[in-house]
This record gives sequence, C-alpha cells and structure tokens, in this order.
Amino acid sequence: MAFYINSKKEASPERISYFLTKCIQRHCGEWKEIVFLCIGSDRITGDCLGPYIGQQLLRYPLRGITVYGTLEQPIHALNLDKSIQYIQRKHPHALVIAIDASLGTKKHLGYVTIGNGSLSPGAGVSKTLSPVGDIYITGIVNTAGFLEHLTLQTTRLSTVLSLADTILQGILCSLRPRHFLSAAALEKTR
Repeated sequence: MAFYINSKKEASPERISYFLTKCIQRHCGEWKEIVFLCIGSDRITGDCLGPYIGQQLLRYPLRGITVYGTLEQPIHALNLDKSIQYIQRKHPHALVIAIDASLGTKKHLGYVTIGNGSLSPGAGVSKTLSPVGDIYITGIVNTAGFLEHLTLQTTRLSTVLSLADTILQGILCSLRPRHFLSAAALEKTR
C-alpha cells in the first residue's frame, strides 16, 4: 500500500513521519539498523532529490542510521548494482529505505509517496534497474509523458529543494528512539 502526501500542505512533515513510522512498524523482517539509500544524480536537477536528502541527513548523525548516496558520492544507474552488493555485505541485517525522485501526473506534482516494498529506480525514464529497498520514499518532481530525460533536466531546483526539505523534516521526525524498534521488538513491548 502506498501513501500519498501533498508536500505543499502545512502538516506534510508530520504526515510523512506518521506514514514512514507505520511502514517501519509493518516491516516483517528482523533488522538491527536503518540504511537510507538515496538514489539520483547531482548532474540532473530533477534527479538530485535523493542525493540532496542524503547530504542533508549526514548533518544529523544518528545512532543506528547509515546513509548512502550524497551530492559528493551519488548512487545512480552506473553504480547502483555495486552499491546494493556493498550494502548487503556491510549491513546484512539492515532495514533499507530507498529514496528517489519520480515523475507523475500534473496534479501529483510535489507529492511524496511512501510504502513498504522495493523501489524501481529509473522507471520514470524507461531504465531497467535493480529494485531496491524494504521501504521506499519518492518525491514527484515533475510530470511524466514525453521526453522524460529532458523533463528531469529542466525541473526547477526550487521544486526539488522544497520537496526534499519537507521529506527530510518528516524523516527526522520519525527517527525518534522509540521508532527504532523492529516489528518483533514492538510486539514484545505490547
């Protein structure tokens, strides 16, 4: 199930936090840490949502949280598979939250989607890349339909940064210590 949040609404960070927390609590597997896999390229305005969020997350060092994909070290189509293999080796018991920009309809521009399951990066531009993550967060940065590569290149930076800052606020709000409990640990506390 996917949750859609309009990032332009005043309470959107709290809604992002709420739905992200729900997805973390619903995740069935055992995990000991959270890995944020922030996908995208710093060379394409519309695709820099993930690396920008990753860069900002590094400003808030949190115990049990690791971030991959930043403006300085982006994870994109050319290095995604190697990055996934590295994360699986280094963090075998991690809950992976994948973050990426996406394209959508005009009425959903500026929306955030959150859900359990993997993300298919590159789908908006007809690339077939490995699905990633246990939970996904996407930000709809522009409209899909025609010449998607050009659409991403001409996306307004203000749109991406506004959406990214709202997602970041929601993530930080959801990462309070009580939310680090896995589904099994939550059951034990009830």
